[in-house]
Amino acid sequence: MIRSLLAAMDAAPRRVLWSVFGVCLAMLGFGLYLQISQNLNPCPMCIVQRYALFLVAITAGLAGASNRKPLRVSFIVLLLISAGFGAFVAARQSWLQWYPPQVSACGRDFYGMIETFPLQRAIPMIFKGTGDCAKVDWTFLGGSIANWSFVCFVLISLLATVLLWRQARRA
Repeated sequence: MIRSLLAAMDAAPRRVLWSVFGVCLAMLGFGLYLQISQNLNPCPMCIVQRYALFLVAITAGLAGASNRKPLRVSFIVLLLISAGFGAFVAARQSWLQWYPPQVSACGRDFYGMIETFPLQRAIPMIFKGTGDCAKVDWTFLGGSIANWSFVCFVLISLLATVLLWRQARRA
């Protein structure tokens, strides 16, 4: 299976990058589904992970769309950096979930922000997220959203590393 994946990366790196783009969009869509349909408010670290995932999706899409190899390599490097940043934030949130602090100081309640602050101060606060970063609201196979985000970011980082190595080997 690994050999076939490596062969696919050699044959069509652009297809692999477009797949990463699609997976990232699906993950962002699932996050919005959990937020809107399941009423799971994202914490500030979740919002940062969404930004990192969005940046991964954009750079993967740009790399997949690029016909020029040097430009594609630059986008893959940016993809690797943004996926590494997302993995760092997800790892930190996972650590907070495993070892929660005594006092939660992660963010304010959404309605409390609207009622307490004027609109020009409340809007930026909304994008910082609400909820407790150490709280586990949803699990799948024993892993929280932060745990699964970490796994996905690490897999994307490994994929980007292999793509870079394959591109460098071809040069």
